[in-house]
Amino acid sequence: MIRDRGNKKWVSLMLPEHVKMLREYNASYNKIPKPSLDEQKYEQFNEIVSEAMEMNNTLEFAYYFQGDIRQYIGNIHYFDVLKKELRIIDQRAEKHFLKLENIMGISDYNE
Repeated sequence: MIRDRGNKKWVSLMLPEHVKMLREYNASYNKIPKPSLDEQKYEQFNEIVSEAMEMNNTLEFAYYFQGDIRQYIGNIHYFDVLKKELRIIDQRAEKHFLKLENIMGISDYNE
Protein backbone atom coordinates (compact mmCIF):
# COMPACT_ATOMS: atom_id res chain seq x y z
CA MET A 1 0.00 0.00 0.00
CA ILE A 2 1.33 3.44 -0.95
CA ARG A 3 1.19 6.01 1.83
CA ASP A 4 1.31 9.48 0.36
CA ARG A 5 2.43 12.35 2.59
CA GLY A 6 0.61 14.99 0.50
CA ASN A 7 2.37 18.34 0.32
CA LYS A 8 4.88 17.44 3.04
CA LYS A 9 7.17 15.60 0.63
CA TRP A 10 7.36 18.64 -1.69
CA VAL A 11 7.70 21.42 0.87
CA SER A 12 11.40 20.77 1.43
CA LEU A 13 12.04 21.37 -2.29
CA MET A 14 10.08 24.63 -2.43
CA LEU A 15 11.19 28.15 -1.65
CA PRO A 16 9.51 29.86 1.34
CA GLU A 17 7.91 32.36 -1.07
CA HIS A 18 6.24 29.52 -2.97
CA VAL A 19 4.96 27.92 0.23
CA LYS A 20 3.53 31.29 1.31
CA MET A 21 1.82 31.78 -2.07
CA LEU A 22 0.31 28.27 -1.91
CA ARG A 23 -1.07 28.93 1.58
CA GLU A 24 -2.57 32.25 0.45
CA TYR A 25 -4.11 30.56 -2.59
CA ASN A 26 -5.65 27.81 -0.44
CA ALA A 27 -7.01 30.40 2.00
CA SER A 28 -8.58 32.47 -0.78
CA TYR A 29 -9.94 29.48 -2.72
CA ASN A 30 -13.00 29.01 -0.50
CA LYS A 31 -13.85 32.70 -0.20
CA ILE A 32 -17.12 33.85 -1.68
CA PRO A 33 -17.77 37.25 -3.25
CA LYS A 34 -19.93 39.66 -1.29
CA PRO A 35 -23.56 39.38 -2.41
CA SER A 36 -25.40 42.60 -3.21
CA LEU A 37 -28.78 43.34 -1.66
CA ASP A 38 -31.60 45.45 -3.03
CA GLU A 39 -33.44 48.33 -1.37
CA GLN A 40 -36.46 46.14 -0.56
CA LYS A 41 -34.29 43.81 1.54
CA TYR A 42 -32.93 46.77 3.53
CA GLU A 43 -36.49 47.95 4.21
CA GLN A 44 -37.31 44.48 5.51
CA PHE A 45 -34.22 44.59 7.76
CA ASN A 46 -35.36 47.99 9.07
CA GLU A 47 -38.77 46.61 10.07
CA ILE A 48 -37.26 43.57 11.79
CA VAL A 49 -34.69 45.66 13.68
CA SER A 50 -37.26 48.24 14.78
CA GLU A 51 -39.58 45.57 16.13
CA ALA A 52 -36.71 43.71 17.84
CA MET A 53 -35.49 46.86 19.57
CA GLU A 54 -38.98 47.65 20.80
CA MET A 55 -39.78 44.12 22.02
CA ASN A 56 -36.20 43.10 22.94
CA ASN A 57 -36.37 40.07 20.64
CA THR A 58 -33.41 37.83 19.91
CA LEU A 59 -32.31 37.92 16.26
CA GLU A 60 -30.11 35.82 14.03
CA PHE A 61 -27.74 37.72 11.74
CA ALA A 62 -25.96 36.48 8.62
CA TYR A 63 -22.84 38.65 8.38
CA TYR A 64 -20.29 38.81 5.56
CA PHE A 65 -16.71 38.95 6.84
CA GLN A 66 -13.62 38.52 4.65
CA GLY A 67 -15.09 36.09 2.14
CA ASP A 68 -17.13 34.11 4.63
CA ILE A 69 -20.67 34.38 6.00
CA ARG A 70 -20.82 34.16 9.78
CA GLN A 71 -23.87 33.65 11.98
CA TYR A 72 -24.48 35.79 15.07
CA ILE A 73 -27.35 35.37 17.50
CA GLY A 74 -28.16 38.11 19.98
CA ASN A 75 -30.12 41.16 21.04
CA ILE A 76 -29.60 44.62 19.62
CA HIS A 77 -27.93 46.83 22.18
CA TYR A 78 -27.51 50.01 20.14
CA PHE A 79 -27.92 51.29 16.60
CA ASP A 80 -25.16 53.76 15.67
CA VAL A 81 -26.41 55.98 12.85
CA LEU A 82 -23.12 57.83 12.32
CA LYS A 83 -20.99 54.69 11.96
CA LYS A 84 -23.84 52.76 10.29
CA GLU A 85 -23.48 49.74 12.51
CA LEU A 86 -25.51 47.59 14.89
CA ARG A 87 -24.10 46.74 18.26
CA ILE A 88 -25.41 43.42 19.47
CA ILE A 89 -24.89 41.38 22.60
CA ASP A 90 -24.84 37.64 22.06
CA GLN A 91 -25.90 34.89 24.44
CA ARG A 92 -22.45 34.81 26.07
CA ALA A 93 -22.69 38.57 26.86
CA GLU A 94 -20.07 39.46 24.21
CA LYS A 95 -20.47 42.63 22.17
CA HIS A 96 -20.26 42.54 18.37
CA PHE A 97 -20.18 45.51 16.02
CA LEU A 98 -21.90 44.69 12.71
CA LYS A 99 -21.54 47.12 9.80
CA LEU A 100 -24.87 47.55 8.01
CA GLU A 101 -23.36 47.08 4.55
CA ASN A 102 -22.04 43.62 5.54
CA ILE A 103 -25.30 42.26 7.00
CA MET A 104 -26.70 39.72 4.53
CA GLY A 105 -29.71 38.52 6.47
CA ILE A 106 -31.70 39.13 9.64
CA SER A 107 -34.37 36.82 11.04
CA ASP A 108 -36.10 36.12 14.33
CA TYR A 109 -34.32 33.50 16.40
CA ASN A 110 -36.51 30.70 17.65
CA GLU A 111 -34.79 28.29 20.02
